Amino acid sequence: MALTLLLGSLPLPSQAGPEEDRLAFVGHYQSLFPEVPIAEYANGIYALDEDARAQWLAIEDFPPYEFSIERGSELWDTSLPDGSQLTDCLGTEINKIRPQYPRYVPNQGVVTLELAINACRSAAGAKRWDYSSGDMIDLTAYLAFEARGQELNVRVPADQPGALAAYEAGKRFYYSKRGQLNFACADCHVTSVGQYVRADRLGPSLGHPTHFPVYRSKLGGMISLHQRFFGCVRDVRAKPFELQSEEFRNVEFFLSYMSNGLEINGPGARK
Repeated sequence: MALTLLLGSLPLPSQAGPEEDRLAFVGHYQSLFPEVPIAEYANGIYALDEDARAQWLAIEDFPPYEFSIERGSELWDTSLPDGSQLTDCLGTEINKIRPQYPRYVPNQGVVTLELAINACRSAAGAKRWDYSSGDMIDLTAYLAFEARGQELNVRVPADQPGALAAYEAGKRFYYSKRGQLNFACADCHVTSVGQYVRADRLGPSLGHPTHFPVYRSKLGGMISLHQRFFGCVRDVRAKPFELQSEEFRNVEFFLSYMSNGLEINGPGARK
């Protein structure tokens, strides 16, 4: 289903492709907040809320995710059972690793950074990490930190029909209503962005993947992007999918493509 049928406000042709979708997506936020530079959307709600931004900048003086980065650095340098290290599998240019994901791989579907890490560990004879484990969060935090300043550059290859199918599946998920509350992800983060829910303002979808994993103050710990997806689906009283499920990987693929050109600035800190 084209975005024009789901949003109504975006002037897209009925058979819009990914890049047409992305330009309309960015244009939507530009029309709502013309004073906000597009690059600022990498900062999430802090692009729109000056008071929250001031509090965030104060927190950044002593970032609560600092220990996660340090632990991730140690994990990166730890030898695997076969004597290799993750750099032998994921690459030696540490700042280029995070920007490679998510990506579509034929016969595998969308491969996220977390899937790639576990594939490397399995190949080296190591136990796969749970996707919500501290080790996985810490390592991805470290790789996000090392990639700061690199731009998202997700591709939907035209010569791989499965890539477009995964992208479209992620888009449908994002705009489909679900749960007892009958909400879609886009209801909060596209059509109602900037509005208040209780004491909090709804952040934009644009730039959402750039700053994960994040430290959430109300939880007192780090969470991944898929844990955020899980929480959102649960909060609308629908049954969440498993972390790193095909559904969530496709959503990450779609959202990351929408945020192409924005800089990675994770890990982040949020309420």
